[in-house]
Amino acid sequence: MRPFTVLIGIVLGSAASWLALASLTTAGAGSFLGQAKWRPRRGGARTRPPWPACVSLAVMLGACAAHKGPPPSTDIDETGFRDAVRVLASDDFEGRKPGTRGEDKTVAFLTAEFRKLGLKPGNGDNYVQQVPLVEIRAGDDATLSVAGPGGARPLRFGKEMVIWTKRVAPAARLQQSELVFVGYGIVAPEYDWNDYAQVDVRGKTVLVLDNDPGYGSNDPTLFRGNATTYYGRWAYKFEEAARQGAAGVLLIHDIRATGFGWNVVTSSWTGAQLDRATTDDNAGRAAIEGWISNEAGRALFTQAGLAYEALSAAAARPGFKAVAMGVKVDAEVHNSIRRLSSANVIALLPGGQRKHEYVLYTAHWDHLDRDSSGVIFNGAVDNATGVAGLLMLAQSFGRTRPPPDRSIVFIAFTAEESGLLGSAYYVENPVFSLRQTAGVLNLDGLHIGGRTRDVVLFGAGNSELEEYVRAAALLQGRETRPEFHPEQGIYFRSDQFNFARHGVPAIYAKAGIDDSARGPAWGQAQLDDYLAHRYRQPSDKYSEDWDVRGAIDDLALYYTVGDRLARTRRFPRWYPNSDFSASRSHGREATGD
Repeated sequence: MRPFTVLIGIVLGSAASWLALASLTTAGAGSFLGQAKWRPRRGGARTRPPWPACVSLAVMLGACAAHKGPPPSTDIDETGFRDAVRVLASDDFEGRKPGTRGEDKTVAFLTAEFRKLGLKPGNGDNYVQQVPLVEIRAGDDATLSVAGPGGARPLRFGKEMVIWTKRVAPAARLQQSELVFVGYGIVAPEYDWNDYAQVDVRGKTVLVLDNDPGYGSNDPTLFRGNATTYYGRWAYKFEEAARQGAAGVLLIHDIRATGFGWNVVTSSWTGAQLDRATTDDNAGRAAIEGWISNEAGRALFTQAGLAYEALSAAAARPGFKAVAMGVKVDAEVHNSIRRLSSANVIALLPGGQRKHEYVLYTAHWDHLDRDSSGVIFNGAVDNATGVAGLLMLAQSFGRTRPPPDRSIVFIAFTAEESGLLGSAYYVENPVFSLRQTAGVLNLDGLHIGGRTRDVVLFGAGNSELEEYVRAAALLQGRETRPEFHPEQGIYFRSDQFNFARHGVPAIYAKAGIDDSARGPAWGQAQLDDYLAHRYRQPSDKYSEDWDVRGAIDDLALYYTVGDRLARTRRFPRWYPNSDFSASRSHGREATGD
């Protein structure tokens, strides 16, 4: 037996191959290798055997022997998706409130699933980034009353008002605080708008309209017309009032502007409220913040002898000046306080030649715990679907061959329902450089009503990342469109917003209402029913009857977008007219290293 025969058998590492090759004769082997024989040189010396050819053949045959069939599919796993939603939305997880046993179970589940999928810990050797929080629970004895010439009018907690304090203190109160109507409560130099001009609200309580003047006037030349801007967010209004020195802030609820009813206010802003832990314990915030119902807000104008319709219309026009209402506010809340730490769960799939650049997939894992009677808010659509989608995308990318050039990061954020707190902490304390983050794809409330012909881009018109979505949708035979109710400002109400604020292009897209089988009217009716009866309600439960094909289509779209983003050379840019384009120059024009 010739030496090269032994070499081939060893490389193949197979007993059967060894025996077969060992039986080759010199002539047979020479024929097998294309008559490659040892030939004597002139002088009697022999030429060296054809080792390169032998080794090449060995490697080729070894590769064939090692082949065990096609690689695992990268298709989104519907069964796995359903299983994950079923677990996360079960009563056993108790509503997934941060700082509860529900959080412990959720974090343990996600960590185990990421580890099982072969993903590395995202925060050093840990899957968890701890987020310091404080929980303030206002007592049921919270009071608010407004006194004028005709006497005092108390507002009923939960029925007409919901108030709280962000100050970390046992109690907070307003005493005979003058009430001032400040319109939309906005200071926006780029729009030449200042509702606090020529008025001193220090120590006073401001009454504020929801949204911004573009929405209020329906004038496309004001702000961004009917599309809500950053200044239309209720969080901004509370923050701006505090900057102006206001002692109290009351925001008038508008169902058309928010997209949700008063029932969502009571389910979301009563009970234990979470906030970021700060060094000053939020001493700079207004003493009292809160919502009042639309009916109660109108009644305050009547009580003050003012015309609500006329003043709210004036507030949406340039030149509006704040109005002292001639009534005074008394309010008081008593608090129980708990400090805690909650977890962002982070997993990493390392990339190839650009492994120090990142594509982020995000979803919030938290929900609302229980109501006062102990009924669980399971949060199946919001947002067990998003977290289940995160896991299925992690599975698909783990099976992708070759792996993407950029690293893929999967983050399940805490405390989104309390004001995007987990993502806010992350962008201020990033585990992976924001400058080296190519883009973010956020998952929140996936579609469970079947396939659609459309994909909605929330906050459309911001970055080139939207073009990736359009291309991926086209491959699915779907079209993209802007959101149907831009006045609701949905883009500002989920975790992608915090990344956009810090200069990272971030997308939030999902199936629209144009149902593939039953059309847009049916789809709109289903969405309206969900928002009216299940959004942030105990009835948001998982059902085996869900038609999740639309969610699976959306996850497949997100996979295509993220895979492309992880392989392209250039980071997506902001569009020049985007509100976020001035955040900072993002990334490098071309990553040539």
